[in-house]
Amino acid sequence: MNSVVRDLALACVTVATLAGCTTNKGRCCKMSECGKSKASVTVSPFGKTKTGLEVKQFHLVGAGGVAMDVIDYGARVVRLWTPDRDGKLADITLGFNQVSGYEDIDLYFGSTIGRFGNRIRDGKFTLDGVTYTIPCNNDPGGIPCTLHGGTSGFNDRVWDSRTLTNGDDVGVEFTMTSPDGDQGYPGKLDVKVTYWLTAKNVWRLEYEAKTDKATPVNLTNHVYFNFHGEGNGTILDHELTLFADYMTPVNAGLIPTGDLAPVKGTPFDFTSPWKIGDRVNTKDNEQIKFGGGYDHNWVLRNQSGKLAAAAALYEKTSGRYMEVWTEEPGIQFYCGNFLTDSVPSKSGGHLTFRGGLALETQHYPDSPNKSSFPSVILRPGQLYKTATEYRFSTR
Repeated sequence: MNSVVRDLALACVTVATLAGCTTNKGRCCKMSECGKSKASVTVSPFGKTKTGLEVKQFHLVGAGGVAMDVIDYGARVVRLWTPDRDGKLADITLGFNQVSGYEDIDLYFGSTIGRFGNRIRDGKFTLDGVTYTIPCNNDPGGIPCTLHGGTSGFNDRVWDSRTLTNGDDVGVEFTMTSPDGDQGYPGKLDVKVTYWLTAKNVWRLEYEAKTDKATPVNLTNHVYFNFHGEGNGTILDHELTLFADYMTPVNAGLIPTGDLAPVKGTPFDFTSPWKIGDRVNTKDNEQIKFGGGYDHNWVLRNQSGKLAAAAALYEKTSGRYMEVWTEEPGIQFYCGNFLTDSVPSKSGGHLTFRGGLALETQHYPDSPNKSSFPSVILRPGQLYKTATEYRFSTR
């Protein structure tokens, strides 16, 4: 497969071909016409980084009809094709067709985030009596903080990788070592992230890590969704449900205050489905003002550490429906408040303000500085292990 898919029509033909569809002789087919797909994973070049490192692309076709392209630069998702209710495929994630897009435009599209997903206040934390300083690379409200690991997080590393198969499930395993002192964090951290695409149209992410010194770890993925198809309007008509009765309110720098605030009666109440655009511009809500919309952590009802429902997302025109299941205690809902039409789309146009949303499963932001939050400290001899699933279907 050509590593650069420039429009959705070509993407559909490519996926149909690799899935074994011969019904439409090269025309964009519906998955219902193709029958059951043949699961496969193929590898091709994706280009080089500015430092000359080769980047590989893995094309995964699931037996259920969903397909995705992932690359070892940032262990990230580049494209994710799912069918609408009529079986027509579209790429529903934001990203770029070249490595340079990810290097030049720092929006974390589809990337694995680490060592610490989300924000850490002032770029500092104290662990076992020692204060560590990590680079500040973000300043919402003019207040500096560390975002998503620092100035050089896991999103801009080329990971080691290998393909996986398990019956009708296909996947890629990404591994890397973050050395002691990397971005100021203590301890050598060995990390493994595994992507599985299952026959039931589930994208499953499995995270593991080990350390030789105590260190904070909070891994997540920053995939952006638009169920109309990437580069095709906003996500304001998407209906969101969050299985959370509380959120962690923030200050003007988007750092949690340490409190848990009930969502009932506020624009943050997604305990039943709401269109994202209905309350995103509520003018008299301080939290909406601080975030420029939604960019907050919700406290999930499930705090057991076992896999449970966290969110559901639906877009009625296409019929696309997704459930998010996770072992994590929180989820960050971000509605593309910093996206602009200066960002190119993969399909040849440009993105738009609120043209994508992220649902990042996680421990809470600034947890290293909040003893009341669930702990993010990994110690020698312990195994960091957590999983998240994005389950795709139609209604």
